[in-house]
Amino acid sequence: QVQLVESGGGLVQPGGSLSLSCAASGSGLDVYAIGWFRQAPGKEREGVSCITTGDDEFYYVEDVKGRFTISRDNAKRTVYLQMNSLKPEDTAVYYCASKRGPSCSRYDWRYPSWGQGTQVTVSS
Repeated sequence: QVQLVESGGGLVQPGGSLSLSCAASGSGLDVYAIGWFRQAPGKEREGVSCITTGDDEFYYVEDVKGRFTISRDNAKRTVYLQMNSLKPEDTAVYYCASKRGPSCSRYDWRYPSWGQGTQVTVSS
């Protein structure tokens, strides 16, 4: 399995943007689907987005569609989550996770490897 490290979180005002990165090490990234999840205080972790090995994109939260974009650069061993028009309800710890194989899943139990998370806070 790959080891994953997220970065790019921080404090941003509503309407602002952040770009999260998920850097992988330990194995080739090209054989893993990568998912982004988030967990807000007092809430369960939820799947936000996923990208397959073939670069198909999935967005599991209706409200992020059109605002978030997932992408991957296998040569740089990095997956990105570009987040635009951020809202206070996007505040959460964001995690990336990997599952070997081409397909995505919105369920966290399907992903055996996780990063440590990065905090995103949207507030004025």
